[in-house]
Amino acid sequence: MDFNNIQKAWNSEQNNEVKIPQNFQKINAANTPLDKIKKNLKNEFFYQISAMILVGFVPLIKNFPVKAIIPFYLLFSIFIAVSIYYLVKLFLFYKRLTKTSLNTKDSLYETYFDIRLNMELYKTFGFALIPFVVLFVVGMKFYKLSETTRIETMSFQNSEVFVLIFLIAFFILFMGLVLEWWVHKFYGKYAKEIRKIIDELKE
Repeated sequence: MDFNNIQKAWNSEQNNEVKIPQNFQKINAANTPLDKIKKNLKNEFFYQISAMILVGFVPLIKNFPVKAIIPFYLLFSIFIAVSIYYLVKLFLFYKRLTKTSLNTKDSLYETYFDIRLNMELYKTFGFALIPFVVLFVVGMKFYKLSETTRIETMSFQNSEVFVLIFLIAFFILFMGLVLEWWVHKFYGKYAKEIRKIIDELKE
């Protein structure tokens, strides 16, 4: 056995650069948009919970009359119940993302479809809150109007009712468009980056 030849072969192998498979590099590239999604989700929890607490103090900040406090907190309790339901689901989604290891194509597929599913869940959450926002805005306007006019003497013409309905419909449509933009900006565009990597792996 020629030990010199063996030594030369060993040294030659050590000098060769280790080449990382291209697929592995592509899969690993998905970690960057995934990290951004996790960061945005974490910020969302902070904003949502802060907003919920702030809304709860509105009657104290605006000095609501006693007769308006009970209806407000009745509506607020339903708002909180709906919010908690969706926030728990989004939190569980966040926990899954923190445990995700993108080291195979299968894990990349599963994570991508989980992101898309929870994007739709987020939209549903937003649309579920829009009626509460509408009722809150209408209630505040009605409350301000009642400060200058007695409720018993209030009357509305058909044109005023039509304008009110139109404004509410426009507001709901506007909120829907804002929600679509919000989800795309903070989650959708990163999901597209992951989808692009998946498509590249098919080639």
